[in-house]
Amino acid sequence: MDNLYSASKIKEIINNNGFNFKKKFGQNFLIDKNILDKIINATEADGDSVVLEIGPGIGTLAVELAKRGATVYAIEIDSTLIPILEKNFELYPNIKLIHGDALKVDYKEILAPYIGEKKIKVAANLPYYITTPLIFKILETDLPWESITLMMQLEVAQRICAKPGGKDYGSLTVAVNYYGKPTLITKVPSQAFFPSPKVDSAVLNIKLNTEKIFVKDQQLFFKIIKTAFNQRRKTLLNNLLNLGKLNKEELNNLLKSINIDGSRRAESLTIEEFALLTNAIYNILGNFE
Repeated sequence: MDNLYSASKIKEIINNNGFNFKKKFGQNFLIDKNILDKIINATEADGDSVVLEIGPGIGTLAVELAKRGATVYAIEIDSTLIPILEKNFELYPNIKLIHGDALKVDYKEILAPYIGEKKIKVAANLPYYITTPLIFKILETDLPWESITLMMQLEVAQRICAKPGGKDYGSLTVAVNYYGKPTLITKVPSQAFFPSPKVDSAVLNIKLNTEKIFVKDQQLFFKIIKTAFNQRRKTLLNNLLNLGKLNKEELNNLLKSINIDGSRRAESLTIEEFALLTNAIYNILGNFE
């Protein structure tokens, strides 16, 4: 089989199969071998790995992972790509094709048999319009993910990797860092795809934390993060009033008790400080909706 990352091969396949790109699925196929290699190396996939791939396109990444011995479960929503993928996967019994919506597929049902048997990983070229919900579906699924390697819009990757104090640092940064350590592997220019998207992309790798930072209530933790960043120009104290459970004086006293200045803005707080704040509020109020 010719290299599936070749632009000429991709054009041949889509022309022979009468395939039309669908804007609603954010379809852009990678044609840069150098970037493909960086994705594969970031996954560290081998014969002891099972990889969940979301959005396989014509199968470029899945095939290369399979060549390294990994078991690959490729989830594709577009029915018109299924016969193309079936043909391109013919020589690789270690690739399992699933026709379905990645936001609805039960990852645990698919991968639970491999727990304790193989290293469980994710590799995905995420459609930009569902990047955030897909990231959290993966992170919140109760599986021992070892790593998650994602192609996404450069702007989103930069937000996830941002440090406290910067304009890119926000609720998404804190939430992802709660689950693992993100690293921006490489920036990807738009011309690395066919057809070319209007924005540049990036490959992001998240190594999952073996031990998460301690919070007494995870749901409360995420609620506080969302509330604190709700209006970025407001102070932490004023934003937290929107929780609706403590008045200004009570909140001010609570913040002083944990040495956090209420006049700070949320973007200046570290994840450790958000955990400290969560636990302090929990100690007073317990779990609340």
